[in-house]
Amino acid sequence: MELFDAMRERRSCRNFSDQPIEKELLDQILQAGLWAPSPLNAQPWEFIVITAAEMKARLLAEANRCRDWAIDTSGWKWLASYNADFLEQAPVIVAVVGDPKKSGVDMFQEDGPVGYQHACAAATQNMLLAAHALDLGSVWFTFFDKAEMRKILDVPEEKVPLALICLGKPAEEIKPVPRKGLEKMVRYL
Repeated sequence: MELFDAMRERRSCRNFSDQPIEKELLDQILQAGLWAPSPLNAQPWEFIVITAAEMKARLLAEANRCRDWAIDTSGWKWLASYNADFLEQAPVIVAVVGDPKKSGVDMFQEDGPVGYQHACAAATQNMLLAAHALDLGSVWFTFFDKAEMRKILDVPEEKVPLALICLGKPAEEIKPVPRKGLEKMVRYL
């Protein structure tokens, strides 16, 4: 698959079939994550592969708790229609966990370490594109409380759970979503 086609055609999948993912394909996706750039080549990520039904149920419960909290806090009633059942449906979920101590020189700057987050985002994007190239669906999920997710995944206090990547065969065709044009999103100086 050509790179620009992959970037243009990849879509978030929220309806997965129950077909398992072959270990060889999963390893290719995880390897793609390892190829991401990072500050000082610190590679500040670790990936936790989740396949157990009871663990997925806990992830869904956390997503639903966060949704309810967000409705109460924001007043956005439309959030009640948000359904994260794909967390139980996806055959595999990869948790991306970052290490702020592996951020780079930015850890000494006023805003503190953020480079590790960017590196983990690059690893996540690599895995999403790899999944698409392998004819798998994926979705990048971040609707969770980091402290609670740390407990669920047994992540040490000094590391940060940043994303969940749901992977699997799409159960249906995924429709494209509109994108704004360059003229609306780019400014030249």
